[in-house]
Amino acid sequence: MTETLLINLLFLLIPVITYLVFFEDKKRPYSYNRYLFILSALSMVLCMSFPIQLEIGFIFDLRFVPFIIASLFGGYRIAIPLWIVLNVYRFYIGGDGIFPSFIYSSIVFILVSLSSKAFLQLESKKRIIAASFLSFLAMASYLFYISSYFQPLTSHFWSIVTNVITIHVGGTVIVMILIQKIIHNLKTREKYNDTERLSVISELAASISHEIRNPLTVTSGFLQLLNKSTTLTEEEKKYVDFSMQELKRAENIVSDFLSLAKPQAQYMVQSDLKEEFDYVHNIMLPYANIHDVKMQYEFSNSLQLRYDKSQIQQSLINLFKNGIESMKEKGGNLTVTVSEHKSEIQIIIQDTGVGMSKDEVQRVGKPYYSTKEEGTGLGMLVVFSTVYKLKGKIDIMSEKGKGTTFRISLPASEQKA
Repeated sequence: MTETLLINLLFLLIPVITYLVFFEDKKRPYSYNRYLFILSALSMVLCMSFPIQLEIGFIFDLRFVPFIIASLFGGYRIAIPLWIVLNVYRFYIGGDGIFPSFIYSSIVFILVSLSSKAFLQLESKKRIIAASFLSFLAMASYLFYISSYFQPLTSHFWSIVTNVITIHVGGTVIVMILIQKIIHNLKTREKYNDTERLSVISELAASISHEIRNPLTVTSGFLQLLNKSTTLTEEEKKYVDFSMQELKRAENIVSDFLSLAKPQAQYMVQSDLKEEFDYVHNIMLPYANIHDVKMQYEFSNSLQLRYDKSQIQQSLINLFKNGIESMKEKGGNLTVTVSEHKSEIQIIIQDTGVGMSKDEVQRVGKPYYSTKEEGTGLGMLVVFSTVYKLKGKIDIMSEKGKGTTFRISLPASEQKA
């Protein structure tokens, strides 16, 4: 029995190894639903093909390990086709336990699918614990069910219980550790690529932004003088006005681009961010009122941070403005919370606007990508660049029609003010 269970354990590692060999270097590693289903289904079928045949007619294997893990990560969209594959193949195998297997798999399917959303919100270690607990619970309930067929409960039965639970939970722990390691490596690699890209953009911004702004300022000055001329017709003045509007827009883009440059020594301060948040809240309040947006602001942080005052203010303005503009059609609530957790400053900016799809969330912060028709994407690029310079991280949670939440964590330079 132990040998068969260990062979099943090997089958559990096939999806992980296959992903590492063939799919890890894909350009879009997070579009994994198709791979997750195919590899998990393959693992389930292999486990069911080499089961342990119990004396009472039931068979046992590790099919529920890939089923539980894949369903937790993929939700009902993965759980439903896996549940179909599991039961169709179990019916094909035959035997006395078809109907109990169907009932049992249906219960596991419902419980795991309902737990998926909460599971994905957990940290890495808590995910491993949660998946292991569900695996233990699933096997314990299964063994409790078949215990009625072992009367009396002999040492042979308890030997089965010990081996089954140990290898089932142990297999879940091993697979979950490998999966979380893969996820960590993907995020680290993506963060490294973003940092490299932002570093190049910062150097480019510092070298050319001032040079571009100077001719724009001179041109704007001459256009203003030209606009005061009495010899221009109304039609010609209209063209001058259009030119000045476009120059102003170009200057705004250059200002955003300049914000990507390295922190300037004359703007560096060490503070708890209170002054910056109060300033941005006050200047954005009228803009929020115009769009019928209610702002809720709470600050409870005493940790210190060294930062470029100008870049932080610009980043906060961009985040506040994006949140407000996402609700400009129907109004809503913009909630801003600043708090401290251990040695990190936690910033949460939440709106009740139009929200974003998963694909849009993944592209936020990329150069020249914007969800606005007239947006350049430089605003969010400034935000990501500023946070990365401070060795912080940004998590974005969004759902179409329900709003977006930005969660920013910044490591403090001192414990307390």
